Amino acid sequence: MHQLKIRRPRKKKKRIGRGGKRGTYSGKGIKGQRARAGRRFEPIIRSLIKRYPKLRGYRLKPGPKTKVAILNLDVLEKNFAPEAKVSPQVLLEKRLIRRIKGRTPQVKILAKGQLKKSLQVQGCLLSKKAKEAIEKAGGQIS
Repeated sequence: MHQLKIRRPRKKKKRIGRGGKRGTYSGKGIKGQRARAGRRFEPIIRSLIKRYPKLRGYRLKPGPKTKVAILNLDVLEKNFAPEAKVSPQVLLEKRLIRRIKGRTPQVKILAKGQLKKSLQVQGCLLSKKAKEAIEKAGGQIS
């Protein structure tokens, strides 16, 4: 193995722009990207990185969105006695809603179903029709 030789010697790369017979521009033309030393083309990812801070609102992250637990009137009709108090705490105890990320969520009551019992609703959001239905049944909203 140590006696093997290459049949023809390797051709060396021509080094342009080191004096000699090529003249002032050394065969590279005048100006432009190909006439310069160093890398010829910019990597694609680099332009994306440079542009990133200029994107609109890149520093601003959206704030925490408040999650709302939704209940309908028919659920209240089924699970509460007349004159009972309805609040997010009571709904949690009865397991009609659950905590969201360890916190008691806001509760919104919608008007699906019928309500015949008078209930005392506290600390809940209400749709317009649900509010009318609770007041019609003789309930109180606070």
